[in-house]
Amino acid sequence: MAMAATKPRPKATPRPKATRPAQDATINVRVSTMTRDLIDNAANILGKTRTDFIVESARKHAIDVLLDQRFFSLGSEEYDAFIAALDAPPAPNEKLRKLMQSKDPWQK
Repeated sequence: MAMAATKPRPKATPRPKATRPAQDATINVRVSTMTRDLIDNAANILGKTRTDFIVESARKHAIDVLLDQRFFSLGSEEYDAFIAALDAPPAPNEKLRKLMQSKDPWQK
């Protein structure tokens, strides 16, 4: 029986590795078995590891929390009232005088 000659396969071009930030920090968390199982089930549905699921979820929530502190949306009437409040000087009082006469915290 004669064997058919096969052509040598061309060498595969190596793909460049995706660059990810170094994973150089550890977070240890204790949770109930029920919570761990819930996380594992959700991660499995998405085809992720427990760690990837937790990190991605926590990261998204952290971004949302920080954005909530920096961004807010106002309608035109609320915006006008906000600008008016910023432009209106506070009425002089003892606490304000004391504050204005004190040194800045970084100068103490």
